[in-house]
Amino acid sequence: MSVSLTLQSYLDNNHVAYDVTRHDRTGNSSRTAEASHVPGEKLAKGVVLKSGDGYILAVLAASKHIAMEAVEKVTGAPVVLASEAEASMLFPDCEDGAVPVFGAAYGIPAVLDETLDVSADIYCEGGDHRSLVHMDGKDFRALMSGAERAHFVA
Repeated sequence: MSVSLTLQSYLDNNHVAYDVTRHDRTGNSSRTAEASHVPGEKLAKGVVLKSGDGYILAVLAASKHIAMEAVEKVTGAPVVLASEAEASMLFPDCEDGAVPVFGAAYGIPAVLDETLDVSADIYCEGGDHRSLVHMDGKDFRALMSGAERAHFVA
């Protein structure tokens, strides 16, 4: 697998230039950044949260940790981490745990941590544990324009 078909279509339909880099399989985003020689603050990761009957995709830098209470202030409701099974259901064309950051491509609302609003370029999961999508930061921010922005990292 490489870039998921849903993500590839989303990027192509939005006329975004990107390239795909390969890396050894890793178990988490921090290790992915290390294996890819990408600074953790330039690797965006998606964390699936459950709020009430719905889901929210929190997007933050791989080098950061989510502050759940800060996300709850943004959403106005309690949130918990979604299970691996729930996340897999939301991203059916992706490997388990390889969550893309573009919730809009999958019909999932997103909240973006403000720290990602300043990078000149951004990397993110492509839908498996061996591929990263690399794009210009301006394109990333344009694709994330529908996401609410807030500071929610610990």
